Amino acid sequence: MNLAADLAAWRAPVSFGVLALLLVWESVHPFFGFFSKGPRRLRWRLLHGLTNLGFGLLNGLAIRFVFLALWVRTMQWTDAHGFGVLHWLSAPEWLRWALALLLLDAWTYWWHRLSHIVPFFWRFHRLHHSDRRMDVTTANRFHLGEITISSLLRVPVLALIGCGLEQLALYELLLFAVVQFHHANIGLPERLDRALRWVIVTPHLHKVHHSIVHTEQNSNFSSLFSWWDRLARTLRLSRDPRRITFGLDPARAETNAKQPVSSRR
Repeated sequence: MNLAADLAAWRAPVSFGVLALLLVWESVHPFFGFFSKGPRRLRWRLLHGLTNLGFGLLNGLAIRFVFLALWVRTMQWTDAHGFGVLHWLSAPEWLRWALALLLLDAWTYWWHRLSHIVPFFWRFHRLHHSDRRMDVTTANRFHLGEITISSLLRVPVLALIGCGLEQLALYELLLFAVVQFHHANIGLPERLDRALRWVIVTPHLHKVHHSIVHTEQNSNFSSLFSWWDRLARTLRLSRDPRRITFGLDPARAETNAKQPVSSRR
């Protein structure tokens, strides 16, 4: 429990540190010039950022004061009863930690994909995709309804995995740092992005996911580790990320019907 508390305590400073670093990076060398022209550019950027961070604050409070206790009780129950995959396997501690991160991230991939496939889930998730000026603050832009549904569905997932609070805390710490990174309005040298995207989701990959083009929007569902898209053949790259337009296609804003997605490296 002490390790879990330590990891949880690190989440806020790490998140704010990554946010501050990426905000500076976006200001000095933005990939898209969303807020680079006009006398009101600073006001527009502040309004955009504060709106997205407001969603994040509301969702964070809901998780902290409503759902966290439910998750903790679930993990305490699985530990007391030896329930879940990690309790059923006889494996060294390092392997249990690795499996916990992998299984938690596999669920995150499938939940994200379901949010695009299931019309009821898409009604909430489309708020995230409605941001036409994606930057680091967009990582916080989620509907409270989506957070509520995903937090409730996480209860049986945590039980089936049988992970501990320490493992969940580490996963959340890594997840949100990478999520902020790949939402940021930045670009990496192509060789560096190519190398990183074998392991984690990069700005290139996630820009494609936020495209207004339906086939691109329904690809690249991974959040932390990028290999789920390779395994599920939902990976898609863009030859020129600068041509991407973010937002929602008005013809598909209400429903995001399932379509086959081709893989392209």
